[in-house]
Amino acid sequence: MASIEEKVEQLLYQPIEDLGYELYDVQFIKEGKDYFLRVFIDKPTGIDLNDCETVSNVINPILDEKDLIKEMYFLEVSSPGVERILRKEKHFEKAQEKEIEVKLFKPIEKKKEYSGILKNWDEKNIYIEVEEKQIPIERKNISLIKLKYNWNEKE
Repeated sequence: MASIEEKVEQLLYQPIEDLGYELYDVQFIKEGKDYFLRVFIDKPTGIDLNDCETVSNVINPILDEKDLIKEMYFLEVSSPGVERILRKEKHFEKAQEKEIEVKLFKPIEKKKEYSGILKNWDEKNIYIEVEEKQIPIERKNISLIKLKYNWNEKE
């Protein structure tokens, strides 16, 4: 059975694409006593507040009409950011050969955080290059994986 996130993604994919945006990801999470439906959108030139408002105004009535989520929740529409979380196959494809940051549940060689170049991935592992050495990391051991942005570099 599809999760709420998958159902929402299927429901919103086309309306968001029709507006000229990419539906990057959907997260439905509970923080404290509140539920949040987070819809992340993207476009080549970046996302601003007006983009978020435009998408929110279109998807809010769609979500209300379909009533997929029984709990009361807060809808948030935003950019995935420059240090975007990688959760899906399409995210890994776009991040290949880019620097990523990986946080682990259990240490590998006494380290719980790695930064390196994403070289490859499969169902069980991701492979990153750190100091010219390729390291396999089990996906089930990953607590967070995201693009790493060098904040010190000037564009």
